[in-house]
Formats: sequence, C-alpha cells, structure tokens
Amino acid sequence: MLQNAYQYALDNSDRILTALQQHLLLVAVPLAIGLLVGLPLGLWSARSRLISTVMLNSFNALRVIPSLAVLFLAVPVLGLSFWSAVLALTLLVMPPILISTDVAFRNISPAIREAATGMGMPPVDILKTVEVPLALPVVIAGIKTATVEVIASATLAAFVGAGGLGAFIVLGFAAYDPAILLVGAVPVALLALLAEVGLSAVQRAAQPPGVRSA
Repeated sequence: MLQNAYQYALDNSDRILTALQQHLLLVAVPLAIGLLVGLPLGLWSARSRLISTVMLNSFNALRVIPSLAVLFLAVPVLGLSFWSAVLALTLLVMPPILISTDVAFRNISPAIREAATGMGMPPVDILKTVEVPLALPVVIAGIKTATVEVIASATLAAFVGAGGLGAFIVLGFAAYDPAILLVGAVPVALLALLAEVGLSAVQRAAQPPGVRSA
C-alpha cells in the first residue's frame, strides 16, 4: 500500500502541489481573520466580566456545531466555493483564540498593573510592555490549538469544491483506494505536527525568563 501511495504521489506530483497550496490558503485565510477579530475581542472581553460571559458562552456554543454542518449551511449563501470553507473554518478557529486571549489577560495580577500605573506608565505602555509579554504564552497556546484544528478540518473543504489535500482523502474513500487516501492524509498529519512543534517552540521562547528557567 505504501509503495502504491508513493507511486501515485510521483505520478500526480503537480496535482498534489496544487492541492497543498490550496490547503495552506484554506488554513492561512481563516487563521488571519481569526487573529484579526479574535485577539481584540478577547482583550475587550478580559476587561469586562459581563462581556466575557456573553462572548465566551456564545463562542463556546459555536464549538458544539460540527464544522461540516456550518460548511453546508454556508453553501446556499456562498455557493460551492472557497469562501464557504473559509466561513466554516473561521468559526472553528475563533473560540480557541478568543478564549485564550481572554484568559491570558484576565489572569494577570491586578497588583502588576497597579505597580506599573504607580510608576507613571500610561495605559498603552502598560499594555505593550507589561501585559502583552505576560499574556503572550497563553495566547500562543490558543493560536497553536486553532492552527492544528484548522489544518485538520480544512480537509472538509473538498466537500464544497474548495480543493485542498482533502480532495485526495475524499477520492480515496470514493474509490476504495487506501493509497490515494494516504496521499492526502499523510501531508495533513505532517503539517499538523510541524505546526504543533513549531508553535510549541515559539510558546516556550515567549515565556518570561524566570518562568522559562524554572
């Protein structure tokens, strides 16, 4: 089976490269939207318990809805397209990014903020030089979770004609050919593993020096 998969990959290298590019785009666009929207919302919700309760409950409810269901619900509006997949995947990445940002900033000790204020630092400087460095490791942990999830779930985009490596997985199931299935599944697993290892290293590097050496 592995030999058949290798031979199929060699014979279809151009298609696999195109599918990989599509898959990376299906990961990058929802992740970028999730970061642009989720980080500010997470910071905002960390400042207010009421907003936090409403927002976190709302986004936690989204996690209950399967991505495939969101994907097909988007089809009547956006059609069988790349943007249907982007909508579903964006809703997938938002909760871990928003929740980790909220938790990261909320768990910073008020005494640290008070000390910075007592030193005469303006709020913007406190955010940039005190809060962000302390919150960054937890925020990166949320980004790591979102990245791994979206890499795996982007395979579902094949169901709406958005391409990606999931097309080979779907084709493999349809043809009852595990070799074709492996051609799609193995690169997805490797991408997820690389994201996990890479972002874990970034997370460790972002730890404050005292915590990192502990």
